[in-house]
Amino acid sequence: MDFRHTMKGRRALSAVAITTGLLLTVAGCGGGDGAKDDKGTSSSPPVKSSTGGDTAQSKTPESVPPLAEVKGENGLTLTVTSAKRDGGGFVTVEGTVTNNTDNIWIAGNWRGDERELAKNGASIAGATLIDQKGKKKYFILRDTSGRCLCTQFTGGVKQGATTEWFAQFPAPPAGSDDVDFQVGSMPPASIQISEGE
Repeated sequence: MDFRHTMKGRRALSAVAITTGLLLTVAGCGGGDGAKDDKGTSSSPPVKSSTGGDTAQSKTPESVPPLAEVKGENGLTLTVTSAKRDGGGFVTVEGTVTNNTDNIWIAGNWRGDERELAKNGASIAGATLIDQKGKKKYFILRDTSGRCLCTQFTGGVKQGATTEWFAQFPAPPAGSDDVDFQVGSMPPASIQISEGE
C-alpha cells in the first residue's frame, strides 16, 4: 500500500511540475499579438528553425563601409573604420591592418623615428593626422612614460591575418574634420572626423 501511495504522489508531483513548466513557458513567450507596446516598438514573431523549434529572430548589424582603405608595403592593406572626436579634446582613430605579404609583419617602421617612440616596439606609434586646412600635423598622444596611446602589434601579424588597431591624437579645432591619416610608408588615407557619442 505504501508503494502505491508513493507512486500516486510522484505522478501528482510530476503533473504539477509539467503544468508549472508549461505555464511559465506560455507566460514567458506571451506579450501580445504583435501590436505596439507602450514604448512604440512592435514585437516580431519567432522564426522557425530547420529543426522545427522556435528561435528568437536575431538582427545582424549592417556592416558600415570604411572611411578609407589604402594598400602599400608589399601587400599590406590599412583600413580606417572610424575617427571620432571625444569630449576630452582628442580624436580616436580605429581600423584594421591585413597582412598579405609573404611573411609575418612586425610593424617596424610604423613606430616612428622619434627616440621616445622606440620604446613602443612594433606599434602604430608613428602615425600622424594631417590637417590640410589648418596646416598642422598631429602626432600620436603618449602617456607620462612615453608609451603611445595606440595599438602595439605584439608578436606581429601573421601572413594572411587581419588585426584591429587604434590610435589617439589631439583633436584638430572644430570645423577641421577632413584630415589625412598617415603611418609608415603607407599612402595617406583621407578621412573625416565625426563627433563621438
